[in-house]
Amino acid sequence: MINNPDQYNQIETSELAQLIHQAALGPHLSEEALSQICNATKHFDFSGLCTNLIRLEKAKIFMGAKHQAKLIAVIAFPFGNIPGDLKKQEAEWAANQGANELDVVPNFFALQQGEANKFAEELAEICEIGLPVRAILDSNYLSKEKLSLAISASIDAGVSGVISGNGFGQPISKEIIKEMSKLVKGQCELKAVGGIKTLSHATEVLQAGATQIGTSFGMELMQEIRRGHKD
Repeated sequence: MINNPDQYNQIETSELAQLIHQAALGPHLSEEALSQICNATKHFDFSGLCTNLIRLEKAKIFMGAKHQAKLIAVIAFPFGNIPGDLKKQEAEWAANQGANELDVVPNFFALQQGEANKFAEELAEICEIGLPVRAILDSNYLSKEKLSLAISASIDAGVSGVISGNGFGQPISKEIIKEMSKLVKGQCELKAVGGIKTLSHATEVLQAGATQIGTSFGMELMQEIRRGHKD
């Protein structure tokens, strides 16, 4: 963990890189841009590359067989509003295409209806596939009560982690990550996602309790930390 948020320029490059899941999720991302992102993921030794199903096959090719980064597929992204059996089919397809991990948008409609069991059962079925699963939770839009219920249900379902959001909307705040960290209680991973573009923001959410960062700006974070070491 980073012990002093005021001294973020002292974070080792390799330490931060191992906390980053580089995102390749833009709907208009070209094949050339995807290739560049994959090359940067390998160059900086990020711990994960997160992409959508339509780019999964190409991403696997671009990453090659010797890379250390986990290939992460998003399921029912970005809003999760498809039937549970279709989510499981997406997850199974991703696993067959070589995904190492799954970031899944759960059933928020069930959550809002107070059907926590249905919410958890859908996630549990995907967890049964055998890959690590993280639940993407809309923390910016959930009440504290619903967020607590979502985290508890996700952990009961067997997820390996929860994610603060899908990256849309407001940047994730350290206050929300602190709240989520208290609710998680160290029972699973906590990935911070949402507008993390600077090293100071990354440090804030890590200090607040995040164990991973999901960002489209991994390369920029690495460049910023390297500039800091040169100063």
